[in-house]
Amino acid sequence: MSHPWDDRSEDRLNARKPAKRRSRAKEAQDGTLTDRAYRELEEMIVTLQLMPGTVLSEQALSVRLKIGRTPIREALQRLARDGLVVIMPRRGIMVSEINLLLQLRLLEVRRELERLMASLAAERATEDERREFAELAEAMLAASAKADDIAFMRLDQRFNSLIATAARNEFARRSMGLMNALSRRFWYQHYQEVADMPLAAKLHAAVADAVAQKKAKAAAVASDRLIDYIEDFARKTLDA
Repeated sequence: MSHPWDDRSEDRLNARKPAKRRSRAKEAQDGTLTDRAYRELEEMIVTLQLMPGTVLSEQALSVRLKIGRTPIREALQRLARDGLVVIMPRRGIMVSEINLLLQLRLLEVRRELERLMASLAAERATEDERREFAELAEAMLAASAKADDIAFMRLDQRFNSLIATAARNEFARRSMGLMNALSRRFWYQHYQEVADMPLAAKLHAAVADAVAQKKAKAAAVASDRLIDYIEDFARKTLDA
């Protein structure tokens, strides 16, 4: 027969277990909500639904997205690391401004990184990833034919993510992660003035096709041609 103290101790121990499980479940849910908040806010900023200079309210965003304030706060911290928002102590959070000179400096780095990642992806992508690259190429051409800018932006985001994954280099992936959203927002702001969406889609598709076909050198060349276009696009915004 067990001592009463032992029963109570076991009861207390068992009582703790569900609490731990609930805590882990809550952490997993919060992580998913943070990811969702990040994706939705990132798209709203990149597509200028939240314009540069807009002061953001955690409470207002929580209501708008139907997500708790903690995931919203965590998503905003990630967006600050991406350069899309600026956190001002005791003053609030503001959507960052768009700066042409910043974009040109960013492209200097993007050129080298994207060439490396395209060639690595061509060498290291799995068969499933190669099939997805081929599908992305077709989808981007289709989106440009319909002049569907939102669909094209989402495909471009998926293209960037897939290149980063297939390259199998975490350092390059982290570096590119800091630049992709800023670049997409800049493109979205000016594409109606000076961009050629069919050409942009064709150049993206060339990179994707080269990766899908395991052609590392061709992927690197296609990547440089894509950056040539993006740099020319950035400079044309000055004239526009």
